[in-house]
Amino acid sequence: MDTAKPELESWVGRSQSLTEVIHAVQVRQLAATLDDAPRLQDPAAAPLPAGWHWAYFNPLDGQSRLGDDGHPRRGDFLPPVSLPRRMWAGSRLQWTRAFAVGSAVTRDTRIASVQHKSGRSGEMVFVTLAHSYRDPDGPLLDEEHDIVYRDWPSAEEKGALMDLGTRARAGDHAFERTGSRQQAVRADSVMLFRYSAATFNGHRIHYDIDYCRQVEGYPGLVVHGPLIATLLLGFVENTVAPERFIRSFSFRAKRPTFDLGPFHLHAAAAPGGSGLEVWSTNNLGEVGLDARIGFA
Repeated sequence: MDTAKPELESWVGRSQSLTEVIHAVQVRQLAATLDDAPRLQDPAAAPLPAGWHWAYFNPLDGQSRLGDDGHPRRGDFLPPVSLPRRMWAGSRLQWTRAFAVGSAVTRDTRIASVQHKSGRSGEMVFVTLAHSYRDPDGPLLDEEHDIVYRDWPSAEEKGALMDLGTRARAGDHAFERTGSRQQAVRADSVMLFRYSAATFNGHRIHYDIDYCRQVEGYPGLVVHGPLIATLLLGFVENTVAPERFIRSFSFRAKRPTFDLGPFHLHAAAAPGGSGLEVWSTNNLGEVGLDARIGFA
């Protein structure tokens, strides 16, 4: 089934507009988290790297308005989906220009769709947000952001996750796919906490290990999907194709990655030579985030 529940349909088309300055504070926080020493020293020396805009425009709800998972309660702008778990399922981005540090940027957001699905993995609701960013000089970025809501994990899912944790701690690792270029990353609990702080993300799966294990059934802290996406973009901007302007980026989250050990970033030429296929592999070497990059 692939429809919206009637009580959620009225949320489609709702919109909001926010204006925020691309302050150097968040740039320096991300630079410290990602070990970007030049940008930490002089945050305004260059345009904002691709993906760093996710440190801005994040909800600032009072503590009393947060749910048990650390996210803002639903039913204000986002629809009141009853399923308890929320995840970043994927995004599609198209840049016109890079963001300038210090500029005032307006983000217009519209709820583009709400879809209810059911299948082997249980009930799911997908909410797609359409964002449009602009500064006084015109358009910057168009982005679609997919959020998926799911039920609590079944006993079978919890067992599979615990088995993943056991295998990862034992060093069980084999790449499902290997890129022509690759880079190892170690995202420990400190890095995850600092990224959560820089992006004002209160979701407890990224810093509260007891909540991860006892409530959502994860074997370790979950590495943020947008953090992995940002690392993939930085891998391309800094190492694989440092002279190219990233025009488009699309990704889909396939499997979670945890703070149980290293994971890897991969890049390979896309078929036909039009851009790059990029992906991450999780703690076992399975594809975690699958993505594609197009250049100007």
